[in-house]
Amino acid sequence: MAAMPDSGISELVRMWISGWVVSRGSSDPIDEPWGWTIDVGQPKHVARHVLPEPSEADVRKIAAATSAPGTWLKLFAEEQAVLPWVGPGWRSDIPGFLMTCHLVPEHPEVPAGYALTRWTRGGVSRVLVRTREGHFAARGQIAHVGSHVVVDQVETAAEHRRKGLGGLVMRTLQNTAYEAGARTGLLVGTPDGRALYSALGWTAHSPMTSLWYEPSADVS
Repeated sequence: MAAMPDSGISELVRMWISGWVVSRGSSDPIDEPWGWTIDVGQPKHVARHVLPEPSEADVRKIAAATSAPGTWLKLFAEEQAVLPWVGPGWRSDIPGFLMTCHLVPEHPEVPAGYALTRWTRGGVSRVLVRTREGHFAARGQIAHVGSHVVVDQVETAAEHRRKGLGGLVMRTLQNTAYEAGARTGLLVGTPDGRALYSALGWTAHSPMTSLWYEPSADVS
């Protein structure tokens, strides 16, 4: 079942991007009539336009004015609704879901055969799980923004999935956030991650469509 749009979606998106820019070291969001623009500064992710309540007119205007490859659109709506609004050169990424969670104390146990390390620097707390031999198994991070945190870049290596490591990372991050005084968590999860987050008490508020501009190199 698709998530229903939330009446306070713009505020939730604002909270999410306020942490996302800290997590990724991006520019401060620039206010736009339709949302925000963020300079990311990577070769394949130069900038992103975030529209919490996208309208056809705004999306068409932004898409038509875009000429730089690596420009992204983050549209909080179902893909089938917004994809017809962009022209050639726009590619679809994995869809997402904006989710929130009320944070409570957590006390996860590390499974046998693994070791967990966590540290905080520059407003970002990270969790790393490795095998006893030091091989990468899972990771994740949160950005602290006042009374809320934004969870980002949660990943489990393919050979270590279905061993509870995703839950270990998330619960460790949630407890780290709680200990730091945060009471609300936000994230944009993938369809694969949604089941895990839901099982941990996260609630979906809106779908998110990700598009990026990569015009064809073919010249007719």
